[in-house]
Amino acid sequence: MLNSLKQKYPVGSLIGKMALRLGLLFLFWILLFDVQRVFFTLHNMSKFSELGFFNWLGAFVFSFRLDMATAGYLSILPGIFLILATIWETKWTYRLFVIVLLFEAVMCALIHAGEINAYPEWNHKLTGRVFTHLSHPDEVVRTADYGMMIWFFIYAGLEIIVAFKLKKWFFPFKMTELKINTLKRSLVTVVVIPVAFFTCLLLARGGFQPIPINTDAAIYTNNYVANDLSVNSTYYFAKSFLLYNRADIDEFIPEITDKQAAETQQLLYGYNTYHDNWVLDNKRPNLVFIILESWTGNAMGCLTKTTTATPHFDALTQEGLFFSNIYGVSGTSEIGNSAIFSGYPGVPEISITMQPDKHRKIPCFNEDLEKWGYTSGYLFSGDLKYGNIGGDFTDHGFDRVEDEKNFPKSLGKGKLNYYDEDLYDLLIEKMNQLPQPFLQCGFTGSTHSPYDFPDGARFSRFGGVEGKFHNSMMYADSCLNDFLQKVKQQPWYENTIFVFVADHGHASNLQQNPSASAYNRIPLLIWGKPLKQEYKGKTIHKLGSQADIVRTLLYQMEGDYQRYKWAKDLLNPNAPEFALHTINRGYGWVTPKGNFTYHMENKYFVENTFSETESKQEFSTCQSLLALIYEEYKKL
Repeated sequence: MLNSLKQKYPVGSLIGKMALRLGLLFLFWILLFDVQRVFFTLHNMSKFSELGFFNWLGAFVFSFRLDMATAGYLSILPGIFLILATIWETKWTYRLFVIVLLFEAVMCALIHAGEINAYPEWNHKLTGRVFTHLSHPDEVVRTADYGMMIWFFIYAGLEIIVAFKLKKWFFPFKMTELKINTLKRSLVTVVVIPVAFFTCLLLARGGFQPIPINTDAAIYTNNYVANDLSVNSTYYFAKSFLLYNRADIDEFIPEITDKQAAETQQLLYGYNTYHDNWVLDNKRPNLVFIILESWTGNAMGCLTKTTTATPHFDALTQEGLFFSNIYGVSGTSEIGNSAIFSGYPGVPEISITMQPDKHRKIPCFNEDLEKWGYTSGYLFSGDLKYGNIGGDFTDHGFDRVEDEKNFPKSLGKGKLNYYDEDLYDLLIEKMNQLPQPFLQCGFTGSTHSPYDFPDGARFSRFGGVEGKFHNSMMYADSCLNDFLQKVKQQPWYENTIFVFVADHGHASNLQQNPSASAYNRIPLLIWGKPLKQEYKGKTIHKLGSQADIVRTLLYQMEGDYQRYKWAKDLLNPNAPEFALHTINRGYGWVTPKGNFTYHMENKYFVENTFSETESKQEFSTCQSLLALIYEEYKKL
């Protein structure tokens, strides 16, 4: 019966066979990746001693999406040859398929075998940083014992054998002798290959969602070892390799002498850290951070003295402690969040949150508060896999890291995020369930392109090149005001300090140039009942950046602010005034005397308002600081 159907519908039978084989190709990769996880677990068993069986098993479940994305990339080329071998039934196309498939499998095996052996020492997945070691083979030989090298070849060999066996089981070469003429085979080839190609690409990006899949898609627990097991090793290494190449900016960062380093350190951070500007009535308040997506100072009356989109926030500055001279360290959300909570400065072309091997070694605010019994949570109205923000905060031990997956499905949603009004309502609901004291963070999204808000919300006052953005800020400002009215009715309100700060700047009708320092100017407001009366309605004009927030607050709470070595205290009159920020392929420097932005690749100033004498000195200081930060970054 089956043979008669094949002869009656040979083209359909051929397409069915191709679909089956492509499905088996994806299964080949998924099984190989899971076998790798088993080997990883066996070799690093001591790392899993505190992890229950079902939590360990979760790695094989939550890894599926990222495994499928990786399989999508790896299946493109062998998939084409597999299709050709199926349609034309020639040995040479089948051999090409086998060669490409096994070559990719060998590369995956080498990556994973290296990771298995390095993990006990490094405590993180294999990254592109390995090439800095491979460039000095004698260093590798000296630091790796014979046991590591033996195990490397054992695991690599075992994984290659597994790949070969799976290939043999799934893809035997058999002639079906379907009676299909050359024209029909050609037509099937022309149609099927593009469909298969775009299917692989779609799976590789994780679907149709606005933000492509990232390593964060496989993170499912606060245990970083379990997360490392879940995250696909090949995908992670490839991503890291691309970042490594893009972030290798040694040629653009000047070398400085030990004397220059010491002088710069003393000049910028050698000030007397003691001061008596105590602004809180209670040193252990609840802390609520509201991270305002893209809220640029160039669209706010409190910073531009123009009629703007944020009347409620502008009025709020008269009730809290407002910092009028704050700059975002970079132009992306993940770097802004790292600066806000880890006091980490922006470095050109580098996103530290995308590199767990590095971001795990820098401090984070919630870790300080945890010692005092604080619980911590982070809630975002969109997808936290962007920039690996979710992975960063999970690695740093936030008790709850939640995003759009945790919102009620009944809520309306914009193209990219849930609306700000719903974020704030859910945020209040979360805080009502928390024991005090707590650190809770909410990251808004309605002011991110495409700037959508609920149907019926009438905010269309602004036109101009950034009219849609300004109108979205009007909506977001209205939601913030409603949120604070509701907050005042909550039992924890009396003992809560709110910190309002933007994640980065944005183009506005007043400022379009992302390479201008003014583009990066953002609001920072500390507001709430525990703020001393004499500081309510006060404006601090001291110049600084997002990276200074945690140190400023920890001093007020008598915590270990010294851990944040690249931050300064914005309330300390002894602290020097400066802000370092990045631009595309460059960096910027702002002091009370002026500012410049510098394109490091083309070696020219995009803007420079310093005098000729000041410019030379300020440029030297900025470059020295950047060199210090970059040197530490490479050692992380």
